[in-house]
Amino acid sequence: MTDVTPIAESYIALWNERNATQRRALLARRWTTDATYVDPLMRGEGHDAIEALVAGVQQRFPDFQFRLLGAANGHGDYVRFSWQLGPENADGPIQGTDFVELADGRIRHVTGFLDRVPDGA
Repeated sequence: MTDVTPIAESYIALWNERNATQRRALLARRWTTDATYVDPLMRGEGHDAIEALVAGVQQRFPDFQFRLLGAANGHGDYVRFSWQLGPENADGPIQGTDFVELADGRIRHVTGFLDRVPDGA
């Protein structure tokens, strides 16, 4: 079985990486070239689109960071983890749970759910 902790940690690292070149390097290392991302608010297919989604979230919430909530778990080629988005060293007002499908140990598909989103976010 795949160790799911590094998968979840690298996923969070991507969403926190402010340097576009470094984000693309993380995508190349940990995501398949045909990777997809979908949640209730956005969708992206391929590295360029996913990198643009991350950049957009960072632009909308410039002072926020993603953090894991609890431990990731999984079985086979599937990983599940929860996260929060908010100011450093404070509870995140935005929380979600993501389900990841792997291919050869790399992220191939992400389905995200928003568990808590305050009005106006």
